Amino acid sequence: MVSRFLSSLFGVPPRDAEQGPTPPPESDDDRVASSLIALQMTVRGAGRDLPNIVSSQLRQIDDILQPLVDYIAQNGCSTEQRVLLEAIIGDYLPTPLRAFLAASEQDRSDDARATNLLCEQLALLFATAQDLNHQVRSGAITELSTYARFLGDKFEPSMLTGGNL
Repeated sequence: MVSRFLSSLFGVPPRDAEQGPTPPPESDDDRVASSLIALQMTVRGAGRDLPNIVSSQLRQIDDILQPLVDYIAQNGCSTEQRVLLEAIIGDYLPTPLRAFLAASEQDRSDDARATNLLCEQLALLFATAQDLNHQVRSGAITELSTYARFLGDKFEPSMLTGGNL
């Protein structure tokens, strides 16, 4: 009865007791992993409609993205890197792929202009994914080096004290 009163005040319908608790919101890492799985399923489902060269390029990109998504879930990355990763998985790959799959079968042949255009875009996305992978992993090394310098500055004997603490 109280929940109905409160829900009428705030315009929220009362939760049905049978619905159970509200699930926790999905984390950024879970959302990116889910998007990658959805993209992989789309690629697999379209397999017979894709020229071999396109399938090969998509697998090469996936070979970078899958371990990168796992690495970021464990070690994190910068906001800019996460935004780029999400854009690659959620937009930059699926959008041209959907457009390609909407083209006629003739336009999806091995030597068709649409295939060549998609291959050029996939090559650029492959290079971008490689660069992102390098940035994320070298960022961890840079962070480690920076922290090592901090610890060295903080705890190594100072030249001013002549090495005596």
